[in-house]
Amino acid sequence: MPHPFDIEEIFPDDGDHPVRLPRRQAGNSPQGVAVTLLADYTLRTRAWLPSAAIVALLAESHVSLAGARTVISRLARRGVLEGSRQGRRSSYRLSRSAAVSLSVGGSWVMAATTTTQAWDECWTLVAFSLPQERSAQRRALRGQLRWLGYAPLYDGLWISPHELTPKARAQLTQLHLGAVTVFRGRRVDLDAVAGRDPLDAWDVAAVAEQYESFLRRWRPLLPRIAAGQVDGAEAVRARTEVMDTFRRFPTLDPQLPLRLLPAGWLRGPARETFAAVYDGLADTAERHVRAVVARFADGTHADVRAHTTADLLAGLSATEPRGVASAATDLAESSPSY
Repeated sequence: MPHPFDIEEIFPDDGDHPVRLPRRQAGNSPQGVAVTLLADYTLRTRAWLPSAAIVALLAESHVSLAGARTVISRLARRGVLEGSRQGRRSSYRLSRSAAVSLSVGGSWVMAATTTTQAWDECWTLVAFSLPQERSAQRRALRGQLRWLGYAPLYDGLWISPHELTPKARAQLTQLHLGAVTVFRGRRVDLDAVAGRDPLDAWDVAAVAEQYESFLRRWRPLLPRIAAGQVDGAEAVRARTEVMDTFRRFPTLDPQLPLRLLPAGWLRGPARETFAAVYDGLADTAERHVRAVVARFADGTHADVRAHTTADLLAGLSATEPRGVASAATDLAESSPSY
């Protein structure tokens, strides 16, 4: 199983959408922190923020002055941010493509960690065979299957309890025509020596350990949130970190049917804890971001708005301008799903 900090950003590069969001690094990368920070407070409005305010907010997350300026420059070159200058003052906001990708991705994270589907006890099997000289294509196929929630039961045979969706089918067909065969059927039990449990394709214990680590990190903060003892800067840092960590779970936990998993599976408690932190600190964090922005620009900054998990699940693109909402619909049709 991939380590959570080795997994690529949940919003992958898409040839039809030129924005290139940052990929995962060990720990919380400055670019990842910046994207999360901007999305958490400007995704609905694509508000312009003074570059000095972005630098100040990143400094509160322990990103150096030089590092913050480099991050902003790189994100602008990647198409994640777009810039504007008035005199000596420069401002940045999320590009339309980035806002659409982040909105769709956020909705997917919430849906993937909230919904549970009935299982018909059938497995989807994806068999493929690619020659050695096509190693790059083989790696790409494996990455795509991992994204879709599949895991290798044997070399060249990947499985999932979920049906192959039309979108996933189209993606595999376009990328690997002639190299893949897909089946769906029930498992035939053999004796304990000859048979291998399909669940062995996943490192369930490692996924459980990630949930346990997440809960150890965040549950102790809940009493302080309830008592209103978290100040603005800490609230912003906590929301950024908890989102940056939690949004990796849909790629770590392939949403296996609960009947296959150990008793007391922590997917639900982790989701509840995430919501308690992210939603519970939203107002405090929003006020702090507005105050920081106000130090570098005029106005009340009503366009700086924190969103909640319910907003993410509903789809923040619905409140964007019409063109962005339409683009979000198009992107959703091509986004990975399972």
